Amino acid sequence: MISDNPSSLLSKQSVDEHFMREALRQAQLAFEEDEIPVGAIVVWNNKIIARGHNQVERLNDSTAHAEMIAITAAFNELGSKYLPEATLYVTLEPCLMCCGAIFWGKIGRIVYSATDTKNGYHKYINPSIHPFHPKCEITSGILADEGAQLMKDFFSAKR
Repeated sequence: MISDNPSSLLSKQSVDEHFMREALRQAQLAFEEDEIPVGAIVVWNNKIIARGHNQVERLNDSTAHAEMIAITAAFNELGSKYLPEATLYVTLEPCLMCCGAIFWGKIGRIVYSATDTKNGYHKYINPSIHPFHPKCEITSGILADEGAQLMKDFFSAKR
């Protein structure tokens, strides 16, 4: 079992999978609360410093996306308005609003699971344009099947 502080001997992909499973746990919480099942965590120095899941319905706030909640919690945890050494793990491709928050927070790395063809940033931004801070790295497709399945299960139960 990998702890919140995975060994440096592990591959980057296995570390990403470990932390994405934590984000998927947050997405499951959203699912159980009848929210669109998106979860996010912020990792700093291989330690989870913030967690979030969609709370749009609970808070009656269309901006209460998992990423926004996790990023705000990370700012509060570190007492900083920038997170250049942080990694944001999120179970679904970020939307444009969340891209703005990620950009302004100068988050160093984003790892997301499933693509969002309906509302993800790729739908609105030319693929040659990088919508995040210039130094930000992006990794996609980590545990994509699990992230996509949670969304499918949620929406099939709604129909």
